[in-house]
Amino acid sequence: MLILKYAVFITKIKLEEISKKSWKKILNVLVLLAAIVIGFLGFWFGLKAILNTEYPILPVSTSNMCVFQSNCDSLAHPFEPTLHVGDLVVVQGVDARDVGFTYPNSDIVLFHSPKSDYYDSGGLVITRVVAKEERNGIVFFRTKGDGVGGHTWPEISNVSECDRWNDYRENYTWNDMISEKLLVGKVVFRIPWIGYIALFVQNPSGILVIIVLMIIILIAKFAIPTSKSKKAKVEPETNVKRLAHIVHV
Repeated sequence: MLILKYAVFITKIKLEEISKKSWKKILNVLVLLAAIVIGFLGFWFGLKAILNTEYPILPVSTSNMCVFQSNCDSLAHPFEPTLHVGDLVVVQGVDARDVGFTYPNSDIVLFHSPKSDYYDSGGLVITRVVAKEERNGIVFFRTKGDGVGGHTWPEISNVSECDRWNDYRENYTWNDMISEKLLVGKVVFRIPWIGYIALFVQNPSGILVIIVLMIIILIAKFAIPTSKSKKAKVEPETNVKRLAHIVHV
């Protein structure tokens, strides 16, 4: 009887050890996830500080900068001039007076979209500067997408083909031009293809896929027992049966 009690006691200890190991694995995964999140946030805020802008990297999601009439994406034309859907651009904060406006070698810039009213949430827009003018100490930019209108970049375009900006707030737009108040920065570098990853993650279906993958990984890691853990669970039960048989004999 004492041998049987001892066997049960040993079995409980081993099961507790297995449980502790499982919790240790879960803790390790959580620590790893936390390290990844902290690392990403550190990278993001570090880029913001270095490049002096609130949006240091951004995927291109519209085709207004593409000079091709079809297949306007970085998969079809990865190394052609200007920007394409699926590009990832690096943006640097810059003083409005330092923005280049000598077309066609002028700067590609990132702006906050002008708002039509107080409830307009706005957004971000990438376009090229074709002219700039200072009025009452505020710099205003005339802009145009490279692929917009009958004259695409680097052809000289008419003013009628340029962007027409209008904001309900004072000094945010003037004469169809956009103010430095909405300037985020200028594009200094682009990486083909990588922007598709960012666009996918921003999409609700992309977020769902990532969540499902994380759940599958966690299930595979902890819910499905490995052959080693199965063996660890079976051995105590076998030992108890053997000891019980000896006591019975």
